[in-house]
Amino acid sequence: MNPVQNKKTRFIDIGLKDYQQAWDYQASLFEQILATKTANRDLPADAQQRTDNYLVFCEHPHVFTLGKSGHEENLIIPKEELSDVQATYYRVNRGGDITYHGPGQIVGYPIIDMENFFTDIHRYMRFMEEAVIQTLREYNVEAGRSPGQTGVWLDPEDFVRARKICALGVRTSRWVTMHGFAFNVNPDLRYFGYIVPCGIQDKAVTSLEQELGKKVDLEEVKQILKEKIRAQFDMEWL
Repeated sequence: MNPVQNKKTRFIDIGLKDYQQAWDYQASLFEQILATKTANRDLPADAQQRTDNYLVFCEHPHVFTLGKSGHEENLIIPKEELSDVQATYYRVNRGGDITYHGPGQIVGYPIIDMENFFTDIHRYMRFMEEAVIQTLREYNVEAGRSPGQTGVWLDPEDFVRARKICALGVRTSRWVTMHGFAFNVNPDLRYFGYIVPCGIQDKAVTSLEQELGKKVDLEEVKQILKEKIRAQFDMEWL
């Protein structure tokens, strides 16, 4: 753990952002934190600089991303037809398989030094899931976890009705995180038909709009989710 823990976190909403541009942005924050940690190695405890923490929210234009352990065959639509549906495709260095991001979805990139909070990746994943579960509860939608799978699910114990509402993937280096979650609020669910979501063939995908039968105020959901994450991690907003 860091000699001086810093729970102060900067929340940044960058709006609708091209995936590559958002990637470059989160990577710059990630590298900045790693640089501070590297510099601290050679300093006595009382001279070390505090490492920063960020929670970035955004939306992406239609894009499919494949994790380093994923299988390209889970992209069902031929690559040459991606432009026909105004979508792009990227291989990325997170864990997990293929996911879709698009307008109406809250994409969250927590770029934090876990040594400011706790050093337990399993706990980190469960806290992120819990923040989404509690946000859904504010809309009277009961959600939970599916054994052996990450993310947030509705009716996870029902083989026929189980459906995923939030995907989660993370990469860490020296306890600094990047990547994050994709929470389906009002996305066009037809795009999930172009992939095998997260490489899981026998489960459906849903959204808050689908469950409630109406569009939801995305900004309202962001504010609720932001505070649920803060509470889970005992963060302090800058």
